[in-house]
Amino acid sequence: MTSRITWDEASARRYGRQLLRTPAQSGTSVAEVVSTLLATHAQVLSAAELSVALRLDGSTRQDVRSALWDDRSLVKTYGPRGTVHLLAAAELPFWSAALTAVPSGPGPAPADVRMTPEQEEQVVAAIGDALDGRELTIDELSEEVVARTGPWAGDLVMEAFQGKWPRWRQVMHRAGQSGALCCAPDRGRKAAYTRPPRFDPLPADRALAELVHHYLRAYGPATPQHFAKWAAAPRGWAGGLFASLASSGDIEEVDFEGVPAWVVAGDTDFPDEAVRGVRLLPYFDAYAIAAQPRERMFPGAAYGRALAGGQAGNYPVLLVDGVVAGVWHQRRRGKRTTVTVEPLGSLTGAQEKELGEQVERVGEVLEALPELVVGKVTTGPHA
Repeated sequence: MTSRITWDEASARRYGRQLLRTPAQSGTSVAEVVSTLLATHAQVLSAAELSVALRLDGSTRQDVRSALWDDRSLVKTYGPRGTVHLLAAAELPFWSAALTAVPSGPGPAPADVRMTPEQEEQVVAAIGDALDGRELTIDELSEEVVARTGPWAGDLVMEAFQGKWPRWRQVMHRAGQSGALCCAPDRGRKAAYTRPPRFDPLPADRALAELVHHYLRAYGPATPQHFAKWAAAPRGWAGGLFASLASSGDIEEVDFEGVPAWVVAGDTDFPDEAVRGVRLLPYFDAYAIAAQPRERMFPGAAYGRALAGGQAGNYPVLLVDGVVAGVWHQRRRGKRTTVTVEPLGSLTGAQEKELGEQVERVGEVLEALPELVVGKVTTGPHA
């Protein structure tokens, strides 16, 4: 008999597994928290620090920085969707094999800008060789890549924010996903890169199965289309992957609000108690990005106010009872930070009290004295 799962049940389980109901206990490693989230989007590193530290009792942004730059239990590199994420360093053999096995179409660059597959392989190898045991700024890395491949790699043909980038940079995400590159601490205002410790990737089929398992445990029930969106993968390919895992008994089908969806085989226990509570999530938080269907995660006015053209993550969001119910923004000045929260509906007295507690916790993580302002957020979405 197919299990029937309601939105409230799915939301409650995701909320708990995402460490939003109860943060991980002190003593849990930062890398364990990141692994629980599957990965933490780090395009805005300060937001990633907040995402992780809010889910670990008593921690601050310094704990995340220490895991990233001191003990190196975290790696900042190109992860799902070719965007910068924090990943648990111990999981790189799985991540690298899985991410490089996700098919992608031609890049967005015009045909005369793209490289041949052979040139792409040359550049990725050159990046890994140049960064082995070294930390280089982007300019230094560019010189090394051109010297190891040829002048064609340095042609300034890629449209950038201010001017042009060299041709080779269109495969930086591939270098990161394959284990040839990861971020090093910035050198002044310049980004710097190094190579993570060498590892042996898992077999691709095993890594993809693990990726689906991790994803479904964190965000299921989900359809192949939900997974495809999260992984920036072709829908048909994702459908085939799920069908293969279903046939081998790795995943099982459930009825999710009348729609066929999937969970890990045997993982069909869901809480009876609905989500209650108020939380503040920063830019690109994993819970807001991955939880589907999006119209249920961003109900009513939240769909228009807290999304940017349907894209999640571009606004920090206020959660009320597990769904988006507003946006917020923090502006730091010295040791103080002003946290402006814009609810999209009225809050009860208990919710207002909990909001104040959440703002205090944000201040603790950011090591700043917070001030709560309830009002209109005038800052636009993050690019």
